[in-house]
Amino acid sequence: MPASRCSGWIRPIRVTEQVPDPSPTPSYPPRWEADVLVADGGAVHLRPIVPDDADALVQFHGQLSVRTRYLRYFSAYPTIPPRDLVRFSHVDNVDRVALAAWLNGEIIAVGRFDRLPPDPRHPASTAEVAFVVADAHQGRGIGSVLLEHLVEIGRELDVRRFEALVLAENQKMMRVFLDAGFEPSRRLDGNEVSLEFDIAATELTRKVMAERELRADSRSIRRLLHPKSVAVIGASADQAKIGHLVLANLQRSGFTGPIFPVNPHARSINSILAYPSITDVPGDVDLAVLAVPASDVGEVVSQCSARGVHALVVISAGFGESGGPAERETGLIAQRMLISQARAHGMRVVGPNCLGVLNTDPRIALNASLATVTPLAGRAGFFCQSGALGVAVLGEATRRGLGVSTFVSAGNRADVSGNDLLQYWETDPATELALLYLESFGNPRKFARIARRFARHKPIVAVKSGRGSVVAGLQHTSVEVPEASVQALFEASGVIRTANLAELFDVALLLTTQPLPAGDRVAVVGHSTALGVLVADALSSAGLRLASLVDVGVDASPASFGSALATALAADDVDAVITIFVPPMRRGEEDSVAAELRHAVVDHAKPVLSTFLGFDGVPAELAVPGEQAPMPGSIPSYSSPERAVGALARVIRYAEWRRRDAGQVPQLSGVDTESARQFVAGVLAQAPAGRQLSLPEAQLLLGWYGITMVACEPAIGLAQAIEAAGRIGWPVAVKVAGAVRLHLADPGAVAEAWDSLVLQDDSAAIVQAMAPRGIDTILQVHDDRSFGALMSFGVGGLATDLLADRAYAVVPLTSLDASELIGAPKAFPLLTGYGGAEPADIPALVEIALRLSELADELPEVVSCALDSVVAARFGAQVLSATIRIAPPTARDDLGARRLRGL
Repeated sequence: MPASRCSGWIRPIRVTEQVPDPSPTPSYPPRWEADVLVADGGAVHLRPIVPDDADALVQFHGQLSVRTRYLRYFSAYPTIPPRDLVRFSHVDNVDRVALAAWLNGEIIAVGRFDRLPPDPRHPASTAEVAFVVADAHQGRGIGSVLLEHLVEIGRELDVRRFEALVLAENQKMMRVFLDAGFEPSRRLDGNEVSLEFDIAATELTRKVMAERELRADSRSIRRLLHPKSVAVIGASADQAKIGHLVLANLQRSGFTGPIFPVNPHARSINSILAYPSITDVPGDVDLAVLAVPASDVGEVVSQCSARGVHALVVISAGFGESGGPAERETGLIAQRMLISQARAHGMRVVGPNCLGVLNTDPRIALNASLATVTPLAGRAGFFCQSGALGVAVLGEATRRGLGVSTFVSAGNRADVSGNDLLQYWETDPATELALLYLESFGNPRKFARIARRFARHKPIVAVKSGRGSVVAGLQHTSVEVPEASVQALFEASGVIRTANLAELFDVALLLTTQPLPAGDRVAVVGHSTALGVLVADALSSAGLRLASLVDVGVDASPASFGSALATALAADDVDAVITIFVPPMRRGEEDSVAAELRHAVVDHAKPVLSTFLGFDGVPAELAVPGEQAPMPGSIPSYSSPERAVGALARVIRYAEWRRRDAGQVPQLSGVDTESARQFVAGVLAQAPAGRQLSLPEAQLLLGWYGITMVACEPAIGLAQAIEAAGRIGWPVAVKVAGAVRLHLADPGAVAEAWDSLVLQDDSAAIVQAMAPRGIDTILQVHDDRSFGALMSFGVGGLATDLLADRAYAVVPLTSLDASELIGAPKAFPLLTGYGGAEPADIPALVEIALRLSELADELPEVVSCALDSVVAARFGAQVLSATIRIAPPTARDDLGARRLRGL
């Protein structure tokens, strides 16, 4: 790609000719510093420029080509004059912001903006932006990343627009802003083009960032799983050491590239020439597997950095996952240093304390792990956090006949996570199914976003363990997520959740061998009425419909069995078939029955499951011949009818989710977001730690989102209560904590109610207009530090509280999400006319849920909001009370510029 493609193309910023005071640069928020992945999957470090970077800036500028300097500065600009060097290295981080991208201790790119003087044409604050990227790193998408981060900082500093001046000859560069999702206006002046655009986030800019993140993440993991060469540092001839096992596994798997054992005390290991250090290895090294003591890892990473290694698999333990508090803290510090050092040199890290990685693609044949059993080649990608469990997982997968495309055991998951693997598998044609064993979440909000997109065309099957505290070794890269939040996340994202690994394999075998069902109508074909009834009962318990139950009889021939299955598959009212074939049948007929079953399912797009002799997996008799793992069209078998039904039920629910319209977050009328944001900012300015809103404040905030409360006023003393009732209009209700008096039609009734409530002259109460009769419901926004906001809905009443009959959904809600949230509680029939009562206005409840969702999504400072009495009437829904708390948001933001997880 020519140098002009990604070089900085904008001349020196014109804002000021005055040399700034060379005083220390003001501090910047830590969030402005980030490790990021660029387009080719490599990592770079971004941070604001400080005065001490002056020498690095001079070195960076000196390495730029004449062409690059011309495109950036509109002139040859051979050296940086002292006057400009001071200006470039001293910024105030308010009106002037500059970011540098660092790799291997050197600056490789610079991006900056300077706020422009007020312009009557654009009253909103405008800043001029500029970039320059080193020639050797052009074409890697670094300029796009710098733009994302400068835009994010600009929004934070109340910059509304960016302006850039581009040479007219540089048409490719003009597309950079368009490709980022912005819509710049253009003004031509001679050979210069001025571009101006709003930097507000839009659906298009978010989509572009997500697509770029997907490409960068997937390429990053591809570098890890598709190495052309592997070094094993700590390789050993001693069979008792893990360095020997890793090397032996690489040899046994038939890895297609060169293998380099590294051991300062051996000349050869397993008949392969060994090297004393990674720096002595000839040629390129893509992947290094570290099996050395934790105390030596830091020095080895330095050597790998100097050697240009792309990725590390750190099997070594001793990084905070065990020992006492002091040992764990020491290990955690070492782990942070390890990841920081690796990222600074563009490397990704699996681990530490991990099992390793595998890729069964015969063109790679990589087993860089401690797993003694190489899994069958197949189409399932598997991510597991626990190393010890990973060994058992691979063994069970092989026993059950489940083929794996790639496998990663992340250990302490200090860098590479399940989110990274999902990004890779989404773009990997060899992977059709993602299997996850999760003990914790690092960034659940990002997981929800990625999984929801991924599951639209590839299934995700997950086991989430650790419903209590986060396990040791993961507590510093994880957030605790309540079980209700986990369930809401999985349901909204289409993730198939199983209770344990056995169920995960049950579902995975079905997904890898059979098509998705078109509905929930299931036929049962077998030779035992008793077993058929068991299946029918299991179907009923799972919420599936029994289409037909065919008993061919114990003495039926194999041909009759196959014919019955073919007839069931051909029926229009059948979406899936479960076959039951277990003894007793005539001895020796198993192969004949299997042949008839395989023949019957040919050319049918309906899933078939079996209980063939109680076998778990895919019996050879029912498998379509393939190189290793059972091919599509093979019939999975389960040891019991109940397990077959359980797997089928989960797959049917997933297929239903996938067929549904994904829905859209609606554009609601009558919303004044700007006023709401100004109000919230004012509250936090007065109370930085946050506070609960008064009733009038809550009414005001809800009103900006089109949620109108039934007229009410706070009152102190009887006189105020009567005056408030007069303003509101009779009849009214008087409320105090834990008690209420209704249908008060005149001042005398209010006075009687005041006395009955034993209120004093200075007692506080709420006076409210009477609402229509209906059913009490509750809508709530919960502060979830991992998701940002979680919404719950329930039908009011003690029974609901006692049974915890509430439904949950992740904000923001689509129209479909809101409808499903309202319909999810078991008490929902009370809203539809149960027992002859009048049905409630469900669409009105859905609209309130959508408006509350938009409020929660746009105002993360609303850490809790309870509409704890929403009366659902025949026509409309009335909000009677609201409790809202404003505080600094605690959730992780997943909507900003791309960045790797913090250390």
